[in-house]
Amino acid sequence: MPKQIALLFAGQGAQSVGMGCDLAAHHPAAGDLFLQADEILGRSLSGIAWNGPLEELTKTSNCQPALYVHGLACLAALRGVAGELPIEAAAGLSLGEWTAHAAGGTFDFATGLKLVETRGRLMDAACAATAGAMAAMIGADETVVRALAADTDVDIANINAPGQIVISGETAKVELAVSLAKERGIRRATLLNVAGAYHSRLMNSAYEQLDEPLLEANLQLPRFAVLSNVTGEPAGTLPEIRSALREQVTSTVRWADCMENLLGRGCDLFIELGPGGILAGLLRRTRKDVDVISVSDPASVHACAEKLREM
Repeated sequence: MPKQIALLFAGQGAQSVGMGCDLAAHHPAAGDLFLQADEILGRSLSGIAWNGPLEELTKTSNCQPALYVHGLACLAALRGVAGELPIEAAAGLSLGEWTAHAAGGTFDFATGLKLVETRGRLMDAACAATAGAMAAMIGADETVVRALAADTDVDIANINAPGQIVISGETAKVELAVSLAKERGIRRATLLNVAGAYHSRLMNSAYEQLDEPLLEANLQLPRFAVLSNVTGEPAGTLPEIRSALREQVTSTVRWADCMENLLGRGCDLFIELGPGGILAGLLRRTRKDVDVISVSDPASVHACAEKLREM
């Protein structure tokens, strides 16, 4: 029986200097996307992605478009070797949801890139205007973390996998939550090295200002199901897609629900597109025996193509 393929696209935090450089050198379709991105943005995004420094690449306004281009470049390279893929569905972690929509044809490459750059710029501005932080709660029951978040007045930013939840909010309140975590039975609480409080109410200015760019953008329904971070389900209409992409800036990323939904749809081969292999690790926390392969460079492109040929 043919495999039911789900594509997974990386989110902010997966970036690394050099990402896409070898890919562009070995796969013309991938290199062309980086060239297009430089032309569309009027600056050398490829130079930042390939040469850094890391501090520059990590800036939200650079990191988000760089990951968007890299994810689609990985897919273009894979298609160049393996041909068209029979894709059942796709999901992306935070920024990756936008890449997933581009892969599905919700918007074209240029439209998505401009939207993602706008999103990154607005989130950068929200970070600069607020004092925010995020922390990972490891080995924690969701009910316990929700109670702690309510008591310390912070938001649940990500439910990534069983036992891995991220909180987000004002720095002092997040630090208080971290200090109280152990006595609440949470195995480990760690502050994250991020610029601000993503997926929290502190991103409200970005949420408000994304409305107009999304309304002006030319969108169409994707060729395959693209799951929303906000609901864990596919958005079925264009207004729902616009709302989902806007709301995820301030809402909880329900990544564990997205993975359960994909598994429930019968997806049995997951292809992660982007650096780091983070999503493969999270998926294996949800389902240990899942068939997942990470694609980020020429070697992994060919390994994935070989696996597809064996199916």
